[in-house]
Amino acid sequence: MDSLLLFSQIYPIWSAVLVLVLGMLIGSFLNVVIYRFPIMKERAWQREARTVLELPEPETSEPTFNLVLPASTCPHCDHRIRARENIPLLSYLWLRGKCSNCDARISARYPAIEVATGLLTLLAVQLIGYNSAGLLAAILVWVLIAASMIDFDTMYLWDEFTLPLLWLGLAINFFAVFTTLEDAVLGAMVGYLSLWSIFHVFRLLTGKEGFGYGDFKLLAAFGAWLGWQAVPLIIILSSLVGAVVGGGLILLGRERGKPMAFGPYLAIAGVIALLWGDDITHAYLQYIGQ
Repeated sequence: MDSLLLFSQIYPIWSAVLVLVLGMLIGSFLNVVIYRFPIMKERAWQREARTVLELPEPETSEPTFNLVLPASTCPHCDHRIRARENIPLLSYLWLRGKCSNCDARISARYPAIEVATGLLTLLAVQLIGYNSAGLLAAILVWVLIAASMIDFDTMYLWDEFTLPLLWLGLAINFFAVFTTLEDAVLGAMVGYLSLWSIFHVFRLLTGKEGFGYGDFKLLAAFGAWLGWQAVPLIIILSSLVGAVVGGGLILLGRERGKPMAFGPYLAIAGVIALLWGDDITHAYLQYIGQ
């Protein structure tokens, strides 16, 4: 990590470009995760259901489907996407947002996620440093992008994302990377129990469920990474982000009362707390001290 820091000091522009490109490459892979992971889980459920219900297995075995196989293809014509058609952002621009074989429109979300991942990776490393903490912050951002986009699509925030983040946060803060181990453990407890309590109070008063259990685990993960002090800030920020985005969607025609995933708002708030939490808290304390 010392060599990376030295390289970034000698070649700051090249360092930023390399981090940006790396982030966009990761974003390209995250697009695969976001699309394929829910399908993989659904197929796993079907296999488990057949086992529990003692149903016969299909006559033809399912082809291999995971994050690596089969190779990516156009969903409209099954054209296999070649390497030159899979370069983050550049291929989308070169193809003018269309399949090279059938001219079907390629969703703009793919390059948007690639660019967002690249920029957030660069921002995390630039603000936190070209060191182990910066790398860990980038990893946190990558997992949050995948988990929150899947939650946005499916309304599920999966344990495969939240629980590893929780344990990784506790593990790295054993070495006090972002906070002390004591604050990390307390943060995990406060993060989980705060939303858990709101969930049960809201259900008691309204008969409805305002959150999912994945939201509890994600906030617990943020507490494990950033300490209990960051939990109130993340709750406030996620509520504000949710109000702004939800209000905007209603203005754009979204049906009132339609359920919305809360995970993306928690993820946005968590990234803000990771990158600027101390500055926001300091500014607030200065403001109320006037």
